[in-house]
Amino acid sequence: MLTNFRTLYAALALAFALGGTVQALAPGFKPSLPFSLPPIPSNLPSSPTGSTPAFPGGLPVLPSPAQWADARLNDYRPSKARLAYRGDQGMAVSWSTPKQLPLPAVLFGKTPSLLDRIATSTTSITYNTSTYYSNHVILDGLEPNSKYYYLPILGDPVKDVRSFTTAYTPGDTTPYTIAVVADLGTMGSLGLSDHVPPGAANPLTTGEITTIQRLTMTQTTYDHIMHVGDIAYADYWLKEVVLGYINGSIAAGPQLYEQINEEFYDEMEPLTSSLPYHVLPGNHDSNCDNSGYKNYTESICPPALTHFTGYNQHWNMPSDLSGGFKNMFHSYDVGMVHYVVYDTETDLGGGLVGPEDAGGSSGANDGPLTSGSAQMDFLRKDLASVDRTKTPWVIAAGHRPWYMAAKSSSLCTVCQTAFEQLFNDHGVDLVLNGHQHNMQRQTPLLPGGVIDPNGLNNPKGPMYILTGAAGHFDGLDAAKTPFPAYTQFVNDTLYGFSRLTFHNRTHLTHEFVSSKTGSVLDSATLYKQH
Repeated sequence: MLTNFRTLYAALALAFALGGTVQALAPGFKPSLPFSLPPIPSNLPSSPTGSTPAFPGGLPVLPSPAQWADARLNDYRPSKARLAYRGDQGMAVSWSTPKQLPLPAVLFGKTPSLLDRIATSTTSITYNTSTYYSNHVILDGLEPNSKYYYLPILGDPVKDVRSFTTAYTPGDTTPYTIAVVADLGTMGSLGLSDHVPPGAANPLTTGEITTIQRLTMTQTTYDHIMHVGDIAYADYWLKEVVLGYINGSIAAGPQLYEQINEEFYDEMEPLTSSLPYHVLPGNHDSNCDNSGYKNYTESICPPALTHFTGYNQHWNMPSDLSGGFKNMFHSYDVGMVHYVVYDTETDLGGGLVGPEDAGGSSGANDGPLTSGSAQMDFLRKDLASVDRTKTPWVIAAGHRPWYMAAKSSSLCTVCQTAFEQLFNDHGVDLVLNGHQHNMQRQTPLLPGGVIDPNGLNNPKGPMYILTGAAGHFDGLDAAKTPFPAYTQFVNDTLYGFSRLTFHNRTHLTHEFVSSKTGSVLDSATLYKQH
């Protein structure tokens, strides 16, 4: 093992010198064999007694313990690994470390025992209330629909080697299934549990399987997962403190926020480290004041916990490939599907004020994040360029819905003004939303809420799915009755998520799945003559 670590550091030094990706280097990890930690490598620079040696290859100065297994490396070990597609020949690998890595690196290969390629970057970033750095590395030159094994630098060669499968090439008509969640928060003592204080609702029953657990149990059945906004609910520290669910104070808000965030990412790692996990922004990802709970305002948030800062640093969506912006809006293709992710919170263009923009309905000041019409320009260009011969299905995903069984003030009418006609003009097949904490399926609709007379049989308008029942501290929202004429299904009593199966170029099936039992609560198959 010592020789292998020396090889790794030599590879890192070369990669650092070249400033890019080095291939065909074989560190030769053997995770299938019993792993024992060697003593401190003998190739560390010699140093006077009492000083701290530094690794070669640009790695930082570290404490000097007596054995390799001691705390010297702990601040640089990976956790919270997460993936995102980059076309069909790439993968974004991200992970967290307590301290900054000057040379984030990922070893990868076709077998777990031979990680014979290495990719590096210089992206190791944080913000001033965070307790970790986010490291982002791009793996390129991969084969489509192929399995790879990977290990972030300084990970345990036994426990930390994970795998992923690259995307189907656009035009590949192989059927596949994805899972879709929205409004999914931390489980357990910092979030949704089997007890809630007055002011919250819908606790879990003792031993109830949560959405995170159900997805983990069934993850091999999914191509990837999409999270349609509101991730972790770290801003719920405020409500949880006010209601006496957790101990804390307003002054301790930033620390509690980060604690809830980190707990969520740890809970999600079995999923996010193995399946591409594509995200988009929701209102609870913008700042730390829980949407102004109890009349608290964004003034209680330090600058680092505003403007979607943590959200944009943690994830690495393929915005640069698709012409999008950070993790706010982007698009990607997988097989016969084009996915376009849009931002309902800010940057609506055309003089419209988004809910999280300064002067918006949320009372926040977290946008706009771009100038002028950047998002709308992106959407127009992206949708106009879709090649329906390769990707006949077009799926749009944004956090806030404008159609649902809810009080009228909850409908995002400004979002409707911004996006609805554009989506109809370009033949979007399905719109995915969250925000309201229940499940709803609306029939295909033409602009203005006109029910498409064709229903599920080759409609002109998109079908609308609201899938906001994944679960978080605050429970579920009751749907408003009587339901609108366009509403075909509602569940507001059970936690669950969506399952989307693309059978072929003309048929897709949407299912609502109970997290507790795994049973299908509702199923609808859409036919489109693309």
